[in-house]
Amino acid sequence: MSKSAEQRFLLQLEQLTGANDFRRWFLGKVAVRVDAEQLTIGVGSPFLLTWMQKRFRRQTAAAAQAVLGPSAVVLFSVEAFPVADREEAMPVTVPFSTATPDRTQGFPKSLGSGESAPTSEQSSPAAAPAKQGRRFKRLSDFVPGGLNELPLLAAAQVGQSPGGRYNPLFLYGNHGCGKTHLLEGIYCEVRRRHPTLKTVYLTAEAFTNYFTQALRGHSLPGLRERFRTCDVLLVDDVDFLDGKTATQEEFLHTFDQLARNGRQVVVSSDRHPRLLERISSELATRFISGLTCRVQVPDVDGRLEILERKTRELQIAVKPEALRHVAGKFDRNVAELLGALNCLATQHELTGRPVGMTAARSVLCELERDCMQMIGLPDIERAVCEFFRVSSKDLKSAKRTRSISQPRMLAMFLMRKHTRAAYSEIGDHFGGRNHATVISAEKRVRDWLAGGETVRVATETWPMSEVVAVIEQRLAG
Repeated sequence: MSKSAEQRFLLQLEQLTGANDFRRWFLGKVAVRVDAEQLTIGVGSPFLLTWMQKRFRRQTAAAAQAVLGPSAVVLFSVEAFPVADREEAMPVTVPFSTATPDRTQGFPKSLGSGESAPTSEQSSPAAAPAKQGRRFKRLSDFVPGGLNELPLLAAAQVGQSPGGRYNPLFLYGNHGCGKTHLLEGIYCEVRRRHPTLKTVYLTAEAFTNYFTQALRGHSLPGLRERFRTCDVLLVDDVDFLDGKTATQEEFLHTFDQLARNGRQVVVSSDRHPRLLERISSELATRFISGLTCRVQVPDVDGRLEILERKTRELQIAVKPEALRHVAGKFDRNVAELLGALNCLATQHELTGRPVGMTAARSVLCELERDCMQMIGLPDIERAVCEFFRVSSKDLKSAKRTRSISQPRMLAMFLMRKHTRAAYSEIGDHFGGRNHATVISAEKRVRDWLAGGETVRVATETWPMSEVVAVIEQRLAG
């Protein structure tokens, strides 16, 4: 069978970068797509994007030109996709094929089918034999880090008793915080405890592709047979359905039929269901009818535990003070954290010596600068206005109504928390208010957070802590 353009690109790239660098940075860690003369390399985080552009720009360009011709263009992009680990390979999906008359071909196979298909992680020519499926993560490997005990507990209970108390289970949070890990862990746990159940795991993008192909191929009955008769449905990145009306309707009917029959549904998203603005209200209501859990970046102790586990797994020597430095600096998501550790692992392989604090600072200084989050007063103002659906003019006006004063005080609080702006500077930003007003606003919001106060957002009542978390998530975006 002839190799695809993506496979030929990876073969060329392995020759140009060398086997060690290829395994460290590309094998199972990137997604490669070819569209005409454009080749896109998907990586796990923004700082990895910058790092790999700088380090491998020449080699990737040369490999792309060798495969696609002299006019080939290489682009790097940030994409969220699960990275294979060492666990037992699990069957996931079978690629859609229009060459077969089977109307159900191309849809996810049931659990225990014994079939496994190549995924983006396995497209590399240096990957394991074709029979090996994607390797799913386990719940036992998930580090809650002091902030994710509830989503981990919910995932464990769903794995133990699918279709029970937490149905549906909705997991949301920033990219790279562990949502996919939890979904994969549920998949593994269901398979281990309930091997006879028909379980399907896929992304919302894959669901959309299956639905689109079924429409074109007049094979909707086959699609519905696959999805609406499963016992457990796990859908990652459901926010991909934003604005896709027909796909949402199909997913809604699938969801309803599964729910009526007591089947388990678990979905993940980068936002709370109520913030999925282009998702139908009917579907958003279904999402919040069970248990909704926010998955957060682990605290510093949790991040340190993740690093320690990973260093043992990779068998690299990194001194404790260097690990603490990484845990303290890379706090936006776990993907960035592990990317930084990969840099230290490369340093260890190059020198053969344990990586200490000095070496860690030297190796990671550029990455720290590249992924530094620059938030200004206008960014916070914009995020608050978008969340509360108020105008910037109202926020800066003299209005004292609760619907305006609360967002204004919250904006002042966040500006103090996330910028180095002085009280007087923040006051000037809000129409020339004095520094005492900003100090008072900051204290009020702290009291609200400590006292568990709620705030009215449109027709909903939200805990103030949740409002702050969601706005900060948007700022981290």
